[in-house]
Amino acid sequence: MSNKSVPTAPENTRSFTSRLPLFVIVVILVVLITYLQWPEATQEKSTFKRVVAVKMVPVLLAEFIESVEAVGTARANEQVVITSKYSDLVDEIYFDDGQRVEKGAVLVKLNNQEELAKVSELTANLSESQAHLKRLTELLSSRATSKSLVDQQDAKTKAIEAQLMSARTKLNDLTIRAPFAGVLGFREASKGAYIDAGDVITSLDDLSIIKVDFHLPERLLTDIHVGQQVSAVNTAYQDKEFIGKITAIDSRIDSSTRSIKVRASINNEALKLHPGMLLNISVLLQVENILQLPESSIIPIEDDHYVFVESDGKAIRKTIKIGRRHPGVVEVLSGLQEGEHVVVEGALKLRDGSSVSIIDQVAEAEVVEKQSKSANENAKKTTAENGSKT
Repeated sequence: MSNKSVPTAPENTRSFTSRLPLFVIVVILVVLITYLQWPEATQEKSTFKRVVAVKMVPVLLAEFIESVEAVGTARANEQVVITSKYSDLVDEIYFDDGQRVEKGAVLVKLNNQEELAKVSELTANLSESQAHLKRLTELLSSRATSKSLVDQQDAKTKAIEAQLMSARTKLNDLTIRAPFAGVLGFREASKGAYIDAGDVITSLDDLSIIKVDFHLPERLLTDIHVGQQVSAVNTAYQDKEFIGKITAIDSRIDSSTRSIKVRASINNEALKLHPGMLLNISVLLQVENILQLPESSIIPIEDDHYVFVESDGKAIRKTIKIGRRHPGVVEVLSGLQEGEHVVVEGALKLRDGSSVSIIDQVAEAEVVEKQSKSANENAKKTTAENGSKT
């Protein structure tokens, strides 16, 4: 009879307990591997299933306005300080502060009693001398007098004529008139006051045309010409643009700043502009039709520029070359054709080949209007490099 022993229950329990840590480790490894692999699989799966909603706009051939800015100070077309040539009392003043006057209008009359008397005296002397000369000339014709007496009287008559002309000139100078039509400044003299020669009485400005001088860099010399359109704005009239034209270009270039002086004239019949105003001048260089895109549709990566187009519900990334810019607008040199639609909103969420859903496709007419408005408003903000604002 065999005496083999049979394992008891406590021994089986101890064997299972000894293998339990190994089993736990295996379970943990399986869970860990599943956890690590699960996000990648889920992300990969969701990438193919995600559809990005985008907004698209067409590539347009539209006007691109290129301009350059400068700063200048306004001054009157004609300006003068009214003074007196002689020292005397002020008899009458015929103007008020800031009054508009026509050419030849009487402004001030100085005391002229002495000059009036002198003119009257010389006028009488001239009449007497001319009558005496006439008698001597008649006597000379009948040989009743000598030629020398006639010549002496003729010289005396001419001397009186010269004295009379000088007296009349001084008499006229005692009446001060406006040399041209314009707007007067403040009155600096009063009736009854004694003024010296050269004392300021008032100022006179012809404001019908405002002149403004400004500087542009010498590299733009071939791009500007007489008659070229300019526009000016001033902080006092934020919503008003004043249109003028270039009237002269300096013959010399400033050797210290390498800039050229340009003069423009602006019509100012409404008298809104005043001498001394600071004007921001925008010179229109050229207007041309080029392919344009909204700036927000361009994706820059290092030195390259990309856009996304849609084909069969997929996003296709295209490399393009861009040129000049206005705020909000970019010139397209190559990579796209007129009429193609590109993504303008949602591009940053796209990858090449991503599924897209077009939620809005802006009409061409709307884009043309928006881009043209943006170009016109911002063209004047394109500043010249290297000292255009001097």
